[in-house]
Amino acid sequence: MDDSQHLNQEQLALLPTDEDVAFYEEHGWYISQKVLAEDIIDEAIQGSERYYRGERDTLLTISSGYSDWQPKDGYDVIRNNEFVSLQNKQLRFLALQPIIGAIASRLAKTKQIRLLDDQLVYKPPQDKNGKTAVGWHSDRAYWSTCSSHKLLTAWIPFHDCDELNGSLVVLDKSHKWSDIENTRFFNNHNLEDIEKQFSQQKREIIKVAIALKKGQISFHHCWTIHGSYPNYSNSFRLAIAVHLQDESNFYQPFWNHQGKQIHIIDELLCRKLPNGEPDFRDPSVFPVLWLEHNQV
Repeated sequence: MDDSQHLNQEQLALLPTDEDVAFYEEHGWYISQKVLAEDIIDEAIQGSERYYRGERDTLLTISSGYSDWQPKDGYDVIRNNEFVSLQNKQLRFLALQPIIGAIASRLAKTKQIRLLDDQLVYKPPQDKNGKTAVGWHSDRAYWSTCSSHKLLTAWIPFHDCDELNGSLVVLDKSHKWSDIENTRFFNNHNLEDIEKQFSQQKREIIKVAIALKKGQISFHHCWTIHGSYPNYSNSFRLAIAVHLQDESNFYQPFWNHQGKQIHIIDELLCRKLPNGEPDFRDPSVFPVLWLEHNQV
């Protein structure tokens, strides 16, 4: 079976061109055309509302150790909830859309794309203090036990998104920077502080605010440093980041500079291999979005 049986002709025409892939490799990010139907996103919005009310279609096998906003945390803060597609059928339907996997497959030059993780991120409106900014970070810095350096993220806003309501911002070509393994400042709202550190390291900082229409997706390389601006608009901002594995990714033990072994929460969710290591191919936790020349 070929790829045409996954996507219709209209969708096939929306996949990245060779020039798009070259741009992604050079700059570390890519903006798709409008590839998602609005009704799928609208269903996901309803799913997010159910999730925030505490409704779950499926329960995780763990109850802590990951980001999971609760009403007791307050309503004037960023809501960051992980692994939502494993718990909510409407969010899962969005996150596993084949077109997402097909685009990622082209960009990463891999035959298979699997889910790794996801984050539903809500920003309340009218932020006057900058607390809804997301700090500069690279996703791969949080995934130390992944073997691949071709992982990537699909960022999907649930409505039109721009600088006013807190769009994603990438640092152009930062995936080529060296010594960024510890760039984990997601919760540091002061973007300028981290930018000063980058400047002191003689980095060339080129900020690109990603403006998207509903139905468009942005993709960024796992080492691309990114964050997002505060939401100054009068409406909430809601988006999901779908983190993706390429075919080659597998678990590898990792120790930090202090000699401490590092783990990621994904390891606790999935089955174990015969040697006792986590199986990053476990289909119940890391379902396949796209498999070239095969029906998924």
